[in-house]
Amino acid sequence: MSAGPSLVAGVGFRRGAGSDEIAAIISLALVEAGAERGQLAAIATAEDRAGEPAIREAAGAFGLTVEGISPEALAACDDRVPTRSARIEALRGVGSLCEAAALASAGSDGRLVLPRIARGSVTCALAFRTETRHRPVG
Repeated sequence: MSAGPSLVAGVGFRRGAGSDEIAAIISLALVEAGAERGQLAAIATAEDRAGEPAIREAAGAFGLTVEGISPEALAACDDRVPTRSARIEALRGVGSLCEAAALASAGSDGRLVLPRIARGSVTCALAFRTETRHRPVG
């Protein structure tokens, strides 16, 4: 992996998940991808969950804010999402919320570097952002 912030962590979580659980899976995803903490440029999730304290606190632990991804932007990435969860497809219209959120935040040239991993009530995927500037979401 190259140096500098270029990775987006897409996160899905059930109500009741704690900030420590969210931060732990993001850290695990970075380790599994062979990436450093400083390469993390953004944390993204569904826009209706982005304001929840647990994910905001977890993002703060990485010195980041949460990017809320609109349902339309999530759906636009579904054809690039390799993981298929029937439950998430029924709820969100995408195979994997965390993969779609990571890809949407990473932009049209973004690519997954770590497909969905799951621990407890949290999922995380990492996408590589080819441009380091902030991209509008939604």
